[in-house]
Amino acid sequence: MFEKKQTDVYALGQHIAMSAHKARRVIDQIRGRSYEETLMILELMPYRACYPIFKLVYSAAANASYILGSNEANLIISKAEVNEGTPAKKLKPRARGRSYPIKRPTCHITITVKDMSLPEYVRKNFLEWSKKPKWKNKSKKPKWKNKYTDATYHDMYSNGGVWDKK
Repeated sequence: MFEKKQTDVYALGQHIAMSAHKARRVIDQIRGRSYEETLMILELMPYRACYPIFKLVYSAAANASYILGSNEANLIISKAEVNEGTPAKKLKPRARGRSYPIKRPTCHITITVKDMSLPEYVRKNFLEWSKKPKWKNKSKKPKWKNKYTDATYHDMYSNGGVWDKK
């Protein structure tokens, strides 16, 4: 009778050119805080990781207002995680024509915001009503769908094709 409604939205930033360890240092400070408090913290922290995380938090809030129609004042950072990405590989020229590999670390950051004002459960009937098609003839199919098409299956193994020769 009741169905769970989506109350959280995320934003994902991939291949951000910084170490995952340095980004986790900032992410641990904002996890579980409100959206407005998070923006103030990120503006005042002196780390380089704050700017891409700030952009992701802002993007997640924009996604929440577009998808859920929620207000930014009701959002909290429910989940924030940092994973290691593939390292960017370059070669640096060294003495006597040799090369030295350089691996620059990258990371993937996921910010999930949750709207605390939305109820967890809504009536299933309302959800079914909102998913119904909006055109007039709901029971009739379009005329082009009523045509029966017969597709014959041609198989080269059973019809004596290429593989029948000995």
